[in-house]
Amino acid sequence: MVHTLLRSLQSWLPRGIRPTPPIDDLLWRQTVEALPFLTALSSTEQERLRTLCGHFLQEKEFHGAHGLKITDAMALNIAAQACLPLLQIGLPSGESVRDPLQVLDWYSDFVGIVVQPGAAVAQREVTDGVGVVHRYSEVLAGEAMDRGPVMLSWQEVARAAELASQGKNVVIHEFVHKLDMHGIQRGDSPDGAPPLPERFLGRASAAAAREHWRSVMQASYSQFREAVAMAERFGGEAPWLDDYAATHPAEFFAVTCEAYFVSRERFAQDFPALLPLYDGFFRAAR
Repeated sequence: MVHTLLRSLQSWLPRGIRPTPPIDDLLWRQTVEALPFLTALSSTEQERLRTLCGHFLQEKEFHGAHGLKITDAMALNIAAQACLPLLQIGLPSGESVRDPLQVLDWYSDFVGIVVQPGAAVAQREVTDGVGVVHRYSEVLAGEAMDRGPVMLSWQEVARAAELASQGKNVVIHEFVHKLDMHGIQRGDSPDGAPPLPERFLGRASAAAAREHWRSVMQASYSQFREAVAMAERFGGEAPWLDDYAATHPAEFFAVTCEAYFVSRERFAQDFPALLPLYDGFFRAAR
């Protein structure tokens, strides 16, 4: 009880002055060794990731759905993957990073992480152009809500090592959506264009940086959609990545980011134009 209360009080302190929450050495080692894209990090990067995870775990609340019990190992597994995109990123404001813990501001709009045992079924409702309401069910491995919690399927999270060769990672996908949602107006939808760092790729202004980002992304998105269409209609070779990326620019950004972090070499082969773009965004602090 005292430990829980102390942890709660410390979570309200500014990150720069509160102690770094400890992570058990064996548990950390097991987490890293279980995920090849974490093993590939340098020792310095792994230590920085560990520090971010400690503060992330202190600030977030995990909830198991349908009786699922969240263990320390499960929470750390999710935290390590969620914090991976933050290792070298700039700040949401576009400013340079002064304190490495500032990057957790990207996830400041939510506290809850809901973990389902398996896929979740969401009931959707959309109204078409003539006012007809359509209701349908959608099976989800994860979902990120603007200014709300993140939902993940543990069944999918637990397959992260197995799915890395396919460029898939549900945790990275949903947390990249959170990056994309940063700064959007309430009610708006993310569009695959997150806030960019100052002087992004040498651009003189924020407007020029956004224009460059959107131009490169749109060209790659269009090429991917064409490849998906060719495969579906004419039996062409299917793209390496999930064709879900062809449904919307925000999904294209999230799906390609999965591959960027878990299978960088293959990502570079299939999306050469995106590699410098993503390096400029996710490695701004280098």
